[in-house]
Amino acid sequence: MSEKRPMFLFYFSITLAICSSALYHFAAKSTPPNVNFPISLLVTYAAALAVTWIIALLFPADNGFISELKNLNWSSFLLALAIVGIEFGFLLTYRAGWNLGIAAVLVNVAASLILLPVAIIFFKDKISWVNIAGIFVCLAGLVMLNWKR
Repeated sequence: MSEKRPMFLFYFSITLAICSSALYHFAAKSTPPNVNFPISLLVTYAAALAVTWIIALLFPADNGFISELKNLNWSSFLLALAIVGIEFGFLLTYRAGWNLGIAAVLVNVAASLILLPVAIIFFKDKISWVNIAGIFVCLAGLVMLNWKR
């Protein structure tokens, strides 16, 4: 049974991330063009807070809420800045007229390429020759995505 749970988590987690990312881009592109950015983000984060509270109730902290808060570090605040930057950036991107499919792919591939040296240097991730070939395919894809017709 212990082998099935990690495999379930392995596939469920990536499926959740993929589906949520697709839903995110659909919702961001569907945001009315005349809405004020800060108001839009305030409503988004208020709804996200409500959903997160529900999830926290379903999965309570073993050592209590306050104890878990003490375990946090600077990364939560950096993550908050990153999330606001992503939200604001994509709202501006779609408002500027970027294509839904192109913008999402371009940002994700470019961010992945930026994170590659970070992953190798700070997290000691290993890459193979197949991974390096994939990086060149991604670079070629970026060129093709931005190719003027």
